[in-house]
Amino acid sequence: MWLEPPEWLGAQLATRFPLHLISDQPQRWLHGQLDHSPLSVPGKIDGREPVYLNREDAAERGIVHGRVVKVFNDRGSCLAAAIPSADIARGVARLSTGAWFDPAENGPEKHGNPNVLTMDRGASGLSQGCAAQTCLVEVIAYEEPLPTVTAHSLPVLRSQRGIG
Repeated sequence: MWLEPPEWLGAQLATRFPLHLISDQPQRWLHGQLDHSPLSVPGKIDGREPVYLNREDAAERGIVHGRVVKVFNDRGSCLAAAIPSADIARGVARLSTGAWFDPAENGPEKHGNPNVLTMDRGASGLSQGCAAQTCLVEVIAYEEPLPTVTAHSLPVLRSQRGIG
């Protein structure tokens, strides 16, 4: 039997968040393990994870290749770099998992981590598998000053700040 997912393009919520986010496993690393590696970094655009959009969906939003966009829903938001593509179906956005979490103090996650958008629940009562591909979002051009991506920056230690 088909069970309606909590979020899909046929749901009422799609009137507010008209893109179905696919958060796949990237080709460049496993989960977030090699996000900072020479294998992963060249696949980013100015340090941000790319989000792939259908060319027509991107054009309707005034989004061009490489433009930093805000991907958001009621759960959160993140910044990513847009790649319009004919290989993505209309109504779909693809943002791979694994970008290291890089929160801004008062704004969207800065690095392109889709975990801020997806539901925090298991796939079913039988497993705790990821339910990440059942997520609706909207994507808009980001108009604010761009925050620096600091996901791979070393933390400032207390002794470096003159404390302790």
